[in-house]
Amino acid sequence: MQIDIDGQTAYAYTGGKAFDAALPCVVFIHGAQNDHSVWGLQSRWFAHHGFAVLAADLPGHGRSTGSPLSSIEDLADWIELLLERVGAGDAAKNVSLVGHSMGSLTALECASRHPARIARIALLGTAVPMPVSDVLLVPAQDNEPKAIAMINTWSHSPRGSFGGNTVPGMWLLGASRRLMERQRPGVLHNDLAACNAYTHGMAAAAALACPALIISGSRDMMTHPKAAAKLAAAIGDVRSVSLDGAGHALMAEQPDAVLDALRSFIA
Repeated sequence: MQIDIDGQTAYAYTGGKAFDAALPCVVFIHGAQNDHSVWGLQSRWFAHHGFAVLAADLPGHGRSTGSPLSSIEDLADWIELLLERVGAGDAAKNVSLVGHSMGSLTALECASRHPARIARIALLGTAVPMPVSDVLLVPAQDNEPKAIAMINTWSHSPRGSFGGNTVPGMWLLGASRRLMERQRPGVLHNDLAACNAYTHGMAAAAALACPALIISGSRDMMTHPKAAAKLAAAIGDVRSVSLDGAGHALMAEQPDAVLDALRSFIA
């Protein structure tokens, strides 16, 4: 599905079903240097079980045109514009936001800034704040292949690094690397810098007017479970799910467990 937003084309995967704005809507928001494809299983399940689905490519990512947005606040407002353009949530507060990593910050900020549409949010692989050290930021700007290799290693648990895919013959690290290599030059540094600069997360969490779900991996080296627990403590209505043995790449390592948690919370 292609949507015009401020003269640029935004792409959103709809899970194999035509988008119907009258249905409750689930918006999937990917993380840094990723695109809609990380939500393959989850987006298709919701689309085939009574929900309108938008697994969006953020600006400058995947099939969406334009430049990548440089702040979490701008990304949050862009999600609101996307919902406005497709008419989702106009009649009732029936939009669920599901975000991973950078996408979790975007979902949190969007729900805080635009509460009228948002019924609930699910935050995967999250931490507030989400600092990014110069050890990663500098190569992200000057040596992108090195930065991609670092992220790929840190994003997967030991099990995910050596097999671990529920689909026989698939290599998690190889698939993740190819996905990141497909993004345009400069996107990675932009995304990491946006995460590093975001300071409004705890205030957004305290002001949240809808229920939240936090899904974390017990072996996450990118956003440590302790940081997720700290965020959960700041949210009034929250439930937390820990996936034993999972790293930061939750949807790839434990896709069924992620789907089960989302189904329980949203469906």
